[in-house]
Amino acid sequence: MAVLTEGPHPGSFLIWETFRDYTRETVTLASGAGKLAPGTVLGRITTGGKYTVLAPGASNGSQNAAGILWGPADASDADAPGVVLVRGPALVNRHEILWPEGITEGQTTTAIAALTALGIILR
Repeated sequence: MAVLTEGPHPGSFLIWETFRDYTRETVTLASGAGKLAPGTVLGRITTGGKYTVLAPGASNGSQNAAGILWGPADASDADAPGVVLVRGPALVNRHEILWPEGITEGQTTTAIAALTALGIILR
């Protein structure tokens, strides 16, 4: 008997947002970011403005939380479009957010502060 596992649905992390046409944008996800699930915290690469998985140890801009991926996307082999919650006012469920593996408590606190500055509040 096969076991089926249901992953996160698009926007399942979202509790409330003011207007979706204001809080979300379609962005370019950088090639090599991999297969990304809804709720993944993203950083924005300074040069070129593409988004990728938050990388707290980086120095290219992706170390700063810049949004949360709305739906699944695959940027494994090429740049890909993705819808991202980039500004608030918006409330999200902190228990449904996907952080990068190995992120420390201090780095998480810094990322939450960056999201809060964008108007994205974790509850």
